[in-house]
Amino acid sequence: MSRYLRKMFLGTIATVLVVGVAATAQHPHVMATLNDAKWGPAPPMLPPGAQLAVLSGDPTKSGPFVVRLKFPANYGIPAHSHPGDENVTVISGALHIGMGSKLDRKAGTALSPGSYALLPAGMNHFAYTRSETTIILFGIGPVGFKYVNPDEDPRRSN
Repeated sequence: MSRYLRKMFLGTIATVLVVGVAATAQHPHVMATLNDAKWGPAPPMLPPGAQLAVLSGDPTKSGPFVVRLKFPANYGIPAHSHPGDENVTVISGALHIGMGSKLDRKAGTALSPGSYALLPAGMNHFAYTRSETTIILFGIGPVGFKYVNPDEDPRRSN
C-alpha cells in the first residue's frame, strides 16, 4: 500500500472513530430511515435547489455532524474547498465529483449508490448531477465553504 493510500486510509479510520466516539458521547444512538428525513432548504453556501436534512450534530458548530443532501437533476456546485475533510456516501442517483478549479461537466467520476468519497481539507473540487441524487455527508464542524472563484459563491447574491 502506498504512503498516500495508507495516509488516506488511516485518516478515514480516524475520522470515523472521532465521529463515532463523539456522536456516542452526544447521543445514545441515532436511527433514521430514508422516510424519516425532515427536509429543508440547504444553507446559502450551496446553489439554490438543494435540500438538507440533519441526521446528527450541528454542521454550524464545532464537533461531528452527519447530514443528508438532496440535489435536483442537472445541479452543479462550482469548484470549492473546505477547511476540514468531507466524507460523502451516495444513497441514490449519481454524484459526479471532479478535482480542479472549475466545474467541468465533462470531467469527474460518477459515484453511484453505495459509493464513497473522501475529499481532504483544502482540496479544490466540484460536483454535479444528471438525475436527482441524495448523499450522506459527514465531517467535523463548523463547515466552511470557500469557492475558487468568489463570483460563483451563491452567498454573494443574497
